[in-house]
Amino acid sequence: MTISEEVWFYSAVRYYDIFDIIDMIQLNKEHLQTILTHAQNTYPEECCGVIFGHIDCDRKTVVEVIPTQNAWNRETAGDFADDNINNRPIDDINHSKKRRYTIAPQEMLQLQKSARERNVNIIGIFHSHPDYPAVPSEFDRNYAWQEYSYIIVSVQKGQAGDVNSWVLNDNSQFQQEEIRQLVDS
Repeated sequence: MTISEEVWFYSAVRYYDIFDIIDMIQLNKEHLQTILTHAQNTYPEECCGVIFGHIDCDRKTVVEVIPTQNAWNRETAGDFADDNINNRPIDDINHSKKRRYTIAPQEMLQLQKSARERNVNIIGIFHSHPDYPAVPSEFDRNYAWQEYSYIIVSVQKGQAGDVNSWVLNDNSQFQQEEIRQLVDS
């Protein structure tokens, strides 16, 4: 290996090591309130939205939380090949906004463009689990991206409850990520 190859190799290793040690997402009270309000307002359906922010050495810092429309419907369900996880017929609740969410591709493209223009990153996605714990489902895991934080809000009988954040590890398994609320200055 040449010196330039070694430098590149160790730089690449250091770059990926940064993502391995991220274990915290920081947000302020207003960000959290936006997520909780969106979750309650969309109940009994799942809410969803995008999280803008920055990634530093050991944490992600939220800059803005953007609620989006849940675009899940029978047509979009067809784009998810393994949605039939529980071998249920296509007409059942798995194809309902009460159990699934998606962000429309055109809306996601607009959000990516907005993030780029503002010099921030999309660092995560949030969604709710109506009358279900704030833990990822197998469907959530199958379609998650390792780079993102996934904040999940449990909404029980219309009231937001537990909030957890999750990240995928190298084995494509979710690991809980600490949520730290920033003190407003």
